[in-house]
Amino acid sequence: MSLLLRRPPGREAYPGDVFYLHSRLLERAAKMNDSFGGGSLTALPVIETQAGDVSAYIPTNVISITDGQIFLETELFYKGIRPAINVGLSDGKISEQSDAKLKEIVTNFLAGFEP
Repeated sequence: MSLLLRRPPGREAYPGDVFYLHSRLLERAAKMNDSFGGGSLTALPVIETQAGDVSAYIPTNVISITDGQIFLETELFYKGIRPAINVGLSDGKISEQSDAKLKEIVTNFLAGFEP
């Protein structure tokens, strides 16, 4: 990847500024300018791992930037568990203020799935 971008290689041959690149992309989903009505935007980055290896450089890099992760597994999907969320690896950092509303949204969403 470093060669394609014509930059010096860093860890695992990714460019040395890959952390900066990820954070810059995710910061676009941020607090909006108050002069335009304010508000915020939520980013849902999707990272595909090789053989479920969440300790690889790119997944750990994005995990360190985001406030939570939902890990989906193909094995759970093939077993008929949908949504195929690995609750052991998934993590969320949600404020108490938004916690009640989020619980309601997630509960209503998951209620539409059959076991």
